[in-house]
Amino acid sequence: MKEDNVKSQMRKGVLEYCILLILQKEPAYATNIIQELQEAQLIVVEGTLYPLLTRLKNSGLLKYEWIESTQGPPRKYYALTEEGTLFLSELEIAWADINNTINHLKGINNK
Repeated sequence: MKEDNVKSQMRKGVLEYCILLILQKEPAYATNIIQELQEAQLIVVEGTLYPLLTRLKNSGLLKYEWIESTQGPPRKYYALTEEGTLFLSELEIAWADINNTINHLKGINNK
């Protein structure tokens, strides 16, 4: 397996988690989410983001609200639902477990 393919699969695996982390702070619209991901060096295009946001909404983890904009048409702001907040808590635990496993395998003592 080539390095780029492995990196791509790893990014896909954490993208949902990263989106939920962003929306935990405050509601955001898609362009804001993409900007935050880019600032974190996780490059995502709209064609990837919108289907994922729709899937998260259909799963009951996100909700959205149309908010008028002074710079054009209304914007769809996404926010976590109560179920989304609980799911994020579960992902936090899973991430800590994965991180501990990786650190153990790398020989890093994580206490």
